[in-house]
Amino acid sequence: MHGRPCEGTDRQRPSETADVKMSSSEEVSWISWFCGLCEVDEDFIQDKFNLTRLNEQVPHYQQALDMILDLEPDEELEDNPNQSDLIEQAAEMLYGLIHMLEKYQQGDFGYCPRVYCENQPMLPIGLSDIPGEAMVKLYCPKCLDVYTPKSSRHHHTDSAYFGTGFPHMLFMVHPEYQPKRPANQFVPRLYGLKIHPKAYQLQLQAASNFKSPVKTIR
Repeated sequence: MHGRPCEGTDRQRPSETADVKMSSSEEVSWISWFCGLCEVDEDFIQDKFNLTRLNEQVPHYQQALDMILDLEPDEELEDNPNQSDLIEQAAEMLYGLIHMLEKYQQGDFGYCPRVYCENQPMLPIGLSDIPGEAMVKLYCPKCLDVYTPKSSRHHHTDSAYFGTGFPHMLFMVHPEYQPKRPANQFVPRLYGLKIHPKAYQLQLQAASNFKSPVKTIR
């Protein structure tokens, strides 16, 4: 995923801003600071099943998870600003994967309109990794097709925000959530009989060979 999952991540943490002083009870948690209204419940994050294989994909996994859960960082990390920035980036990547998995499970991105996909939840995908080229689309992991979002709020989201590989990366990390291909497929019929694949071609050829009789002028 090329973009960040929520707005507001380019500002300083409130507890770190020089001109804002807060007591320990007023400090904003990492999740609240990073995502505002797009929060993932901490119980979901603390469930190890939901974090399966993420440690293989996210650098500095444990430190990033500790940062998300607002656990005290190591003293060495506090004394090393460069390392702290790397952990911050890893935390954003880790939270993005957790965040999208939960939204996918809840169907927040909508469901595939294809009948035989049986309301399969979809995921956002970009048709281009270059900003400004296209708006975000929705990908169905069951029929492997792409659809235009119905919600108007998605019509102004840049395609590069998610990139062309986001759904595939999510299923690489969580292959257990990859659905099977549909067992059924629509079959065109006429009067209850299947239409042969060449039927339309034969009709087209017959129509092109047909010549209207020339009317004689009296």
